[in-house]
Amino acid sequence: MHILVVNDDGPPSNQSSPYVHSLVKSLQEAGHIVSVVLPHTQRSWIGKAHIIGQTVKPTYFRPGTLHQDDGTTHSRPLPAGAKEQEEWVLVDGTPASCVQIGLYHFFQDRGPIDLVVSGPNYGRNSTAVFSLSSGTLGGALEAAVCKRRAIALSYAFFSRNHDPEIIAGASKLSVKLIDYLYANWGKEVDLYSVNVPLLEGVEGNKIMWTNMLQNYWSEGSCFQEVVDEEGDADEEEQKLREREGQGGDEGANGEGEKVMRHKHKHFKWAPRFTDVYKSVEDAPPGNDGWAVKEGYTSVTPLKANFMHAAAQTEGELKLPIQEPFILHQAPSPVTYRTLLTRNPRPSPTLPAVETPTLSESQPFKTKNHFYALINYEDAYVQPLILEALKARFTPDSYTLISSLSELPTPSTPFLQISSYESLPFEQILSHPTSSLINAYIIRKALIRKHYLSTTAYNWTTKNPSSILATNIKPACEFEVDYAEFLDDALVEAWELQESWRKGEELSKEEREWWILKPGMSDRGQGIRLFSSEEELQGIFDEWEAERPDSDDENEDEDEDENEEIATGKASEADGKGGNEEKEGDFIVTSHLRHFIAQPYIHPPLLLPGNPRKFHIRTYVLALGSLKVYVYKPMLALFAATPYVPPWSSTTTSTFSNTTDLSPHLTNTCLQTGAHDGSVHSFFSLPDSQLPPSQKEDIFAQICATTSEVFEAAARGMSVHFQTLPNAFEVFGLDFLVDERGTAWLLECNAFPDFRQTGEELKGLVGGLWREVVGVAVGGFFGVEGVEGKGEGEGEMVLVRDVDLGRRYIHPNVKRDGKEKNVTEVEQMWSNPVW
Repeated sequence: MHILVVNDDGPPSNQSSPYVHSLVKSLQEAGHIVSVVLPHTQRSWIGKAHIIGQTVKPTYFRPGTLHQDDGTTHSRPLPAGAKEQEEWVLVDGTPASCVQIGLYHFFQDRGPIDLVVSGPNYGRNSTAVFSLSSGTLGGALEAAVCKRRAIALSYAFFSRNHDPEIIAGASKLSVKLIDYLYANWGKEVDLYSVNVPLLEGVEGNKIMWTNMLQNYWSEGSCFQEVVDEEGDADEEEQKLREREGQGGDEGANGEGEKVMRHKHKHFKWAPRFTDVYKSVEDAPPGNDGWAVKEGYTSVTPLKANFMHAAAQTEGELKLPIQEPFILHQAPSPVTYRTLLTRNPRPSPTLPAVETPTLSESQPFKTKNHFYALINYEDAYVQPLILEALKARFTPDSYTLISSLSELPTPSTPFLQISSYESLPFEQILSHPTSSLINAYIIRKALIRKHYLSTTAYNWTTKNPSSILATNIKPACEFEVDYAEFLDDALVEAWELQESWRKGEELSKEEREWWILKPGMSDRGQGIRLFSSEEELQGIFDEWEAERPDSDDENEDEDEDENEEIATGKASEADGKGGNEEKEGDFIVTSHLRHFIAQPYIHPPLLLPGNPRKFHIRTYVLALGSLKVYVYKPMLALFAATPYVPPWSSTTTSTFSNTTDLSPHLTNTCLQTGAHDGSVHSFFSLPDSQLPPSQKEDIFAQICATTSEVFEAAARGMSVHFQTLPNAFEVFGLDFLVDERGTAWLLECNAFPDFRQTGEELKGLVGGLWREVVGVAVGGFFGVEGVEGKGEGEGEMVLVRDVDLGRRYIHPNVKRDGKEKNVTEVEQMWSNPVW
């Protein structure tokens, strides 16, 4: 998950802030995305304050070696394109201000923040006296009133010997507890206050649900009169903690000399820790102060009004030790686990595809029920989804609604399947155990061509034996706004430069041919073929000449905004993504920036008796965090005209206007008129044209490549592909098979254009949605249904199950024949290993 870390002790310092670096590293090692905003100096005892009239200014901290105090602070952030390095934000404000600035002014490119962790505090924050003044609690309270889940974390030390191993143990326990609390968040809880004692072997000590001890200062002042001098905040914090560790205080003079006039004095904060320790000794067991005294970790659920939440505050909290429980399983689909070994590639054996079997073929009566808002905004798909719900679930399992306002309560079990821009992301982020939607928020690592290229490159660099090294063409990426700057953009396109150098004296037939793809376009827009630098320059010159005058007016628009629109709204099925309003093969200026060039796949596999090039459309279901399924019924989409080599498509020396792409582009949306004969069921292709063994070999490659590329995005590009446990998404992956039988991944499409399937094969798409509904929807809500008997059912193949540590389970899902509720203490947490 994405976690914002704040504190009240400032940046890492063995003197005044010795724990935050350890916690951040432990969270990162557990697979979380961690963003950090801290006060630039000590801000303890400040509560939930903001400083009015102040302009808060950030600086930028680059952490050094753990426990070494060698981090550096800079006035400016790292420049764009700089070598990747961790960088935190420091502000001259309070912990509460750090929360506000972290939530709303930084890190938007990392996706929504799931949780705010305030701490670890340098010292305990148990009992009311400490908690009411705590900047650590103040940061968590600020997050809570911003409607974010928050945990205030404090490390209670008993000596000044800050053993790195003991700190590491406390951080590991804290990460486990953070994961557990987030996955099992109490319904009425706004924040948790957690106190972890710094003791050897703390991971083996008890964790206790506690209330907060109500205690009070005794008579007398908490300020000490001092001579006229200014103290350093960090030094003062160190002195306070030294006294805390000793369990005593020096006392403060609460009875000033009686004088008739004011006497000029200075005062220093000198709280009497003995008051707190005495109140703990005098109180009965069960409170947070008692738990820390006994060496236990305390967990106190709170509301954002200093009141205990209506949640458990007694007894032991036992973290489970068994294997993490993942989403409730729908009917078990087939699994495919065989990784291909290439060069040479043996013919892999796939398991037999079996129809998922329910215990009975009749509808099950179930008390689980959910509300569904289905508005896909596509007349082809909308009825298929409604039919899938009807086919899979009994009428008493769900209720159709037309607006989110019709939900009885915000936490009512709720499903929405609609277009990307219509999805209620705030709803699902606020209700992760009860709301389910049909798209992830961020998935550019897969659906943008230049990101997909980077995903594959990064993964194969670390995993050279991966199938992505043999089934995705390497790409040259470059950025260019205007044709005149193309030379500069290609300076580091080494592969292109080398290819052109080798082809200088060769004919077109002998050169290496390349395909140009705009990174953010879709529906086949902007794709071109070239074999020389002159030809590529001609392509950009042509686009420059065709650009509408009105397009220049928008060239300064924010690129990120354009990209998000393209990522969400401009799906493959959305005509806007291809600039449908204009005639011809023109793409909008905002898409003319990121490009990739890849070696053109020649010659492609051509079927006997059908000389047209074709690609394979594969539908993939990504579920939660993260299971990946491949729907075995696939499509074969054929080009409009018979295939010819790319050099044969060029009829004159002027390349830019004379290349016929119809033999090369298999995207049916670019074909004029009817698509008769252009779309076929892949496995229904005549065996005389494509033997069954070759079909199965191709499918095996597709399964292996799909599983690998999704894991590569999830693990290697987690900033740009962020899974959610209460989301699923259907992608359309396109593969091209070459003459040797290698299935090359071309692209991955969000919201695929199902309409291109046509009426004749509409049953294939209907079967897909019945499988999606059964696996994703039934699994999330724990709603059992009827046994599927329609076309394409029982064909969903599980190809990868990646544990990313984000999981939720709907209440009352059955495990081992018994009903379990997510609020139960034994609910599973996960500690993923990356």
